[in-house]
Amino acid sequence: MTILNEETRRKLRELNLSEFIEAIELQSQGVDYNILSFEDRLKVAVDYVYQKKYNSRVQSLIRLSKFRIPNAVLSDVHYVDRGLDHQTMITLSSCQFIDMSSSIIFHGFAGSGKSYLACAIGRQACMQGIRTRYIRIPDLLILRDEASLAKQGISRLLKKFSSYKLLILDEWLLDSLSDEQQHFLFELIERRHDCSSTIFCTQFKKDEWHARLGGGVHADAMMDRIVHNAIWVFSGTLNMRKYLANVNNPFES
Repeated sequence: MTILNEETRRKLRELNLSEFIEAIELQSQGVDYNILSFEDRLKVAVDYVYQKKYNSRVQSLIRLSKFRIPNAVLSDVHYVDRGLDHQTMITLSSCQFIDMSSSIIFHGFAGSGKSYLACAIGRQACMQGIRTRYIRIPDLLILRDEASLAKQGISRLLKKFSSYKLLILDEWLLDSLSDEQQHFLFELIERRHDCSSTIFCTQFKKDEWHARLGGGVHADAMMDRIVHNAIWVFSGTLNMRKYLANVNNPFES
C-alpha cells in the first residue's frame, strides 16, 4: 500500500528528501512497523534519511578528494614487523590534529606505504565531513605552470588549494625546485599555516629538507612553518609493495 500521495512525494523531492520517501515505503512494506508508535516510526524514518545522506556526503567527499588510493582504510594497515607506531596511527585517526591545524609528515623510503597511510587518514577525515584533497607535487606544479598562462591563474590556484581543510601533498621534495616553484609552494604553505592541516609524504629526513627546498630564504620560511608544528611519522622498515606482492602472489616471490 502506498502511504504517500504523488503531491507529497513531489514536495519531498523538491526539498531534497527523496530518502524520506524510501523510508516510508520500506515501512509500508514491513508488517513489523505496524506495532510501532507514530513517534517511533518517525524516529526510524529520520535515522534512515540521516544515514543515507551521511553516506552520500562521505562518498562525495572521497570522490572529490581524488585520493591516489581511494579504498585505503586504517583497519587494513599492516603493522607486524614493520616499525610503524600503531598508537600514533590510532591517535591520528581521530583527526584531532586538523582541529589544531597541525600537519603530518609521513617519511620513509620508496614503497614503504606513505601514500596509503596518507590516503587512509584522508578518508577518515572525509568520514568526519572534512573537505580534503590529495595531489602529487609534480601534478600540482603542472597545474601551476598551466595557471601561469592565465590572468590571475596562479592566484586562483593558490586560493583553491588553500581552501581545503586537509591537503595531502605526496612526493614532497622528490624533484629539485625552480625559484618560481619554490615561491609558489611557499605561498601555498603560508596561506595554509595555522588555519588548516597538510599531510606531507616524503622520502627525505628533516635534516635534508633545507637543501631540497633550495637552501635560501624560501627554504628557511617553509621549514619554519612546517616542521615545528608537525607530527613526524616513520612509515616503517618494510617494503609494502614487495610485501603485498608476495602476499598476493606467493608462488612468484
